[in-house]
Amino acid sequence: MTRRLTELFWRHPIIVLLLVLLCSAAIITPAILSVGNILLMLRQYSALGIMAIGVTFVVLCGRLDVSIGSLTSLVVVVAIALHDAFGPAISIIAAFAAAAVVGLINGVLIAYLRLSSLVTTLGMFAAVQGVAHVLAVDSKKLVENPDQSWFAFIGRGFVFGIPVPVLLFAAIAVGSALIMTRTNFGRAIRAVGGNEKAAIYSSINAKAIVFWSFMISALCTCVGGLIMASRVMQAQSDTGVGLEILALSAVFLGGTSLGGGVGGMGRTVIGVIVLAAVSNTLVLTGAPAEAQWLVSGSIIILAVWLDSVSRRRRLLA
Repeated sequence: MTRRLTELFWRHPIIVLLLVLLCSAAIITPAILSVGNILLMLRQYSALGIMAIGVTFVVLCGRLDVSIGSLTSLVVVVAIALHDAFGPAISIIAAFAAAAVVGLINGVLIAYLRLSSLVTTLGMFAAVQGVAHVLAVDSKKLVENPDQSWFAFIGRGFVFGIPVPVLLFAAIAVGSALIMTRTNFGRAIRAVGGNEKAAIYSSINAKAIVFWSFMISALCTCVGGLIMASRVMQAQSDTGVGLEILALSAVFLGGTSLGGGVGGMGRTVIGVIVLAAVSNTLVLTGAPAEAQWLVSGSIIILAVWLDSVSRRRRLLA
């Protein structure tokens, strides 16, 4: 029995860690496992989860995208600034157009001009954040009558008692998982991330795969940004600052390899849930903000270490 439990732990360390965290939290604060609290927790992290799913496509290709934080800020500013003047439909289209332009530039520079993904998206982060600041200075920063706009439904609405952001997160997660497991595009992403030269010799258009992974990342970030804009109905130019770190933390926490080719959407979802559970538990216990950052960071490092040891054990076995 002990041997089976040990094998289970080393086969799925992240899942076991999540279960331990939830059980420990339930002992300290039983309210954490209530349906209402679980839905609230998922609702708060749905936008981040959608962004993390988009970034997972990029990481599986063996690249990084650290521009999503500033892109979120731009999406929120554009959506709110145009809402009252042109209506929610036009503001949403404009936000997707802005995100598509950022994804297009990232994709072309990294896939076709072969620039470093980290350096390129870091530069894009600074550039897009600057654009968001400029637009926020002279733009309208809030929606005058938020309760009268259907735009609020995206971030505040419920369907059969389930928050709309949670449903969007679930739909995008399931759809992305199906893409990765059931389509040639998904298999090509893993091939490019695992061994790009071998993928090219296998007649895979690696440049197109990398390009579209950045486009998907940008569009998923746009969806997450629209959820955030819809929830607060006001714009701040620094709304997305730090989200790129949290999104990448969720991706790596779930066990997706930084080198590409290994991982998946289910792992990212688990990573998001772990981050949400840790944050929610610390908030319910009244822990100070400094403790929340310390504990969250420690758990991320522990989870990544456990996953790394687990992979080495499987290779040696």
